[in-house]
Amino acid sequence: MAEGPAAAANARAPVQPGRSSPDSGADAAALPPATERPPVELQAPDITRWRVGTTGVDHVHAWDSGVPGPRVLLTALVHGNEICGAIALDAFLDEVAAGWRPRRGRLVVAFANVAAYERFDPANPFASRCVDEDLNRVWADEVLLGPRDSVELRRARELRPFVDASDSVLDIHSMSEPCAPLMVCGTVDKNAVWARQLGLPEYLLVDTGHPAGLRMIERGPFGDPRAPERALLIECGQHWERAAADIAHDALTRFLGLTGLADEAWVRRRIRLPLPPRQRLVRVTEAVVAATPGFRFLVPAVGLGVVAKAGTPIAVDGDRTVRAPYDDTVLVMPGTRNLKPGATAVRLGRFE
Repeated sequence: MAEGPAAAANARAPVQPGRSSPDSGADAAALPPATERPPVELQAPDITRWRVGTTGVDHVHAWDSGVPGPRVLLTALVHGNEICGAIALDAFLDEVAAGWRPRRGRLVVAFANVAAYERFDPANPFASRCVDEDLNRVWADEVLLGPRDSVELRRARELRPFVDASDSVLDIHSMSEPCAPLMVCGTVDKNAVWARQLGLPEYLLVDTGHPAGLRMIERGPFGDPRAPERALLIECGQHWERAAADIAHDALTRFLGLTGLADEAWVRRRIRLPLPPRQRLVRVTEAVVAATPGFRFLVPAVGLGVVAKAGTPIAVDGDRTVRAPYDDTVLVMPGTRNLKPGATAVRLGRFE
């Protein structure tokens, strides 16, 4: 007896039944029919003009103000089909080419998985998420410094010195299905505090990490609650909706203002959207891992949807029934496409 999750979801988060979640990728074998794919409203920019940077690494640019300050890293295209971040970086680099420079500290801008992005095809937009593996699951030393090889690992090894030299990171992403923009703060509260200072988006997430591997924003001191370094990952909305580009643009702009690399007047001139009237944090308490290929949801698998009553059946997995552990259980990142045993089916959390 699944009780009222769809109504609660509509009341508590601006998502609709049938919409899924942040961070849910799709491989070629799991591509939906064209009639079921979200429309591609954005045009992927030509970033070949930014290939030769100032660092000796392709598609990585750096500027030092000569004034003490934070070491900031802006990244996009960790997943090759998440083009809103590429649009934001491309527009920003035009301003740099016209003379903008950081007023303090050091700034690095990196287009990450360019090899996957070069394969982006609006007629088949899900297929270019990655080439060999997910670039955002390889940031543990045992993986980066180990013997394994892939296109993504090679790129991560090129980017590692810039990640490790930074104390402030904004990683721009988007989502496979429509969902409210979401700031992933990793596993530590210091990043959520920082996201509140940034002021956007409305929904913040502190989770338990990704079981498939370490994300960039959790690497080294970014995942240490005692260290001053901080990192944020913003999910700007559905990959190719127009609104995602505006969210990416404003997140980049406000982030440069928050870190002090840009002045307030520049930020005010550039922002497109008002800040949300409040921010709400979801804290993940557990991850539900599928044990069988028959895992299926008994409630709408809606990103940020709420199951009102503790004990409500959420899903069945073989002879196991997954139930809401507490009242107002939030469904975070429910996976419905090509879900396999051993994969995380959903994270369960609560609003704070």
